[in-house]
Amino acid sequence: MDLISRISQHFGDSAQTKLDAVELLAAPIAQAAEMMVASLVSNGRILACGNGGSAADAQHFAAELVGRFEMERQGLAAIALTTDTSIMTAVANDYGYPAVFERQVRALGQSNDVLLAISTSGHSPSIIEAIRAAHDNEMSVVALTGKGGGKVGEILRDTDVHICVPAERTARIQEVHLLTVHCLC
Repeated sequence: MDLISRISQHFGDSAQTKLDAVELLAAPIAQAAEMMVASLVSNGRILACGNGGSAADAQHFAAELVGRFEMERQGLAAIALTTDTSIMTAVANDYGYPAVFERQVRALGQSNDVLLAISTSGHSPSIIEAIRAAHDNEMSVVALTGKGGGKVGEILRDTDVHICVPAERTARIQEVHLLTVHCLC
C-alpha cells in the first residue's frame, strides 16, 4: 500500500468509527454535558485525568473550559490533574504511579465536582484509583473508554456516565475521545 492510500485509509477508518459511534454515544455525551453544567452552575469544578494521549485530552479539555471554546464567555472551573510534574513525581515516588491522580482527587475533589477520567483501554490503574477516590469524595464521574470499557466500566456507579467508544484500535478511540471532548465543551 502506498503512502497516499494508507493516509486515505486512516481518514476513512476515522470517519467510519465516528459514524458508527454517534447513535450509541450521543445520549451519554449529552448526559455528561448536563452533569458537568450542573456541577459548574453549583460552583463545582471538573477534574480531568488520563495517561499518554489521554493526558493530552484531559489538558485540552481543561484548556477549552478555562479559556474559551468557539465563543467568548467566562472561564469555567476545570483542572487537568496531569500538569503538575512536582505533584505527580512526588506522589509516584512516594506512593507508586497508580496514586498520582487518586491523591489529587482526594485532596481537591468535593461532592459537587465531576471527575473526567479518560482511559482508552479502561484498565489504567491510575484512572481506576482516581475513580475510587472520586466515589469516596461523593463526586460524579464521567469516564471515556474504549475496548469494551475494561475495569473502569465495571467500577462505575449507576449515577456515573460511561462513554465507551465501540472500537478496539487505540488511535480510533482517541479520535472519538477528542470529538467527545469538543462536544462536552
